[in-house]
Amino acid sequence: MKKIILTGIMSLFALVLVHGGLKPGDKAVPFSLKNVDGQTVSLSDYNSEKGVVVIFTCNPCPFAKAYEQRIIDLHNQYEGMGFPVVAINPNNPSVSPEDTFDKMKERAKEKNYPFPYLVDDKGIFKEYGATRTPHVYLLSKSGNGFEVAYIGAIDDNAMEASAVTKKYLQGAIKSVMSGEKPKPASTKAIGCTIK
Repeated sequence: MKKIILTGIMSLFALVLVHGGLKPGDKAVPFSLKNVDGQTVSLSDYNSEKGVVVIFTCNPCPFAKAYEQRIIDLHNQYEGMGFPVVAINPNNPSVSPEDTFDKMKERAKEKNYPFPYLVDDKGIFKEYGATRTPHVYLLSKSGNGFEVAYIGAIDDNAMEASAVTKKYLQGAIKSVMSGEKPKPASTKAIGCTIK
C-alpha cells in the first residue's frame, strides 16, 4: 500500500514539474515540428548558432499581429549575429480555425516570413510553459544543446511599437552576446491565451 501511495505522489510531482514549464537556466526542450514549407525543423538544426529566439505566436490574435513586424525585424537584425527566430503556432485549429496549416502557410507567404513558422501538433508549448501568443523563449547555446536565458514579452508596449520604452528581448540577446545573464530574465508575456 505504501508503495502505491508513494508511486502516486511521485507521479503527481512529475506532472506538476511537466506542466510548470521552463524557467531561466533550465535546459531547453528539444522539438521537431512541421514548417509551413512542409519540411521538419528541429531545435538541433540550430546547434551551430549562439542562440535561438523561440516565439509561440499565431495568426488571429491582435497582439500577435501587432508584434508581427517587430518579430520579422528582430530576426533580420539578429540572425546574422547567431540568434535566429523560430515561430511556433501552438493553437488547436479545431478551436481556432484561423490557425489551420493552410492559413499558416498563407500568413507566412503574405508577410514574407524570413523564419520558420512551425505547427505545434505535439504540445511543445506545454513543455515550455507558454500561455500566451506571443510568448518568447530566448535560448542560449550551452554545451551540446540550449538553455533558457529569458522568458516573457518582446517589449513593454504590445500595441504601439513607437511607444516602446523597454526592449526586453533585445536587451536579453545583448546580455547573452556579452556572456552575461539577462536582467530581467523573465517578464510577463502579454497576449491572447493559447487556444
